[in-house]
Amino acid sequence: MPRKAIRRTYRQTRYVLYRETLINKKEHFWAFIGSFIGLGIISYLQYNAFPQHDMVFLIGSFGASCVLVYGVIESPLAQPRNLVGGHVNSAIIGVSVQMLLPDYTWIAAPLAVSLSIIVMQITKTLHPPGGATALIAVTGSPEIKALGFMYVVHPVLSGAIILLCTALIFNNTTSYRQYPTAAVRKKYAAMFRFSRK
Repeated sequence: MPRKAIRRTYRQTRYVLYRETLINKKEHFWAFIGSFIGLGIISYLQYNAFPQHDMVFLIGSFGASCVLVYGVIESPLAQPRNLVGGHVNSAIIGVSVQMLLPDYTWIAAPLAVSLSIIVMQITKTLHPPGGATALIAVTGSPEIKALGFMYVVHPVLSGAIILLCTALIFNNTTSYRQYPTAAVRKKYAAMFRFSRK
């Protein structure tokens, strides 16, 4: 490899490392506020608003969703369609597999996750925390398994909508953060114009 190519690769690597290690206090502040409020609302419902009921509001995959929808808002995996669609599709798959194979968790768990990946790819709703949502449906507590397909509506859909509404507010509070991204907004605007004709 010529020296020129080595130097260029070295400079590019240094630049990438520099950009990845920059500290943007404003970005960190809004990511913290958005995730704290979004997950805080769900936690409040779980532990304070309805503690006497056997209702599940908080599932682990929402923590991973917060990383995407508040921390890397420009990612295609963090867009509204992916957030809601990924969780809902995966929940449907997870509950279906759990009902088909209730006594075979060792096969139901990988099957639910694998099928949810395929369904998210086909529907263009790929959201990595969706895999955890499917897994929770299969390996979760007896309360979660007892919900059956209500698991899809509550906690999954309701929680995803809470996270989405919070993301729409806090990710658009400042001029340098846009959620959904400009490309996604253009696509939705074009679809809306087409449907009105």
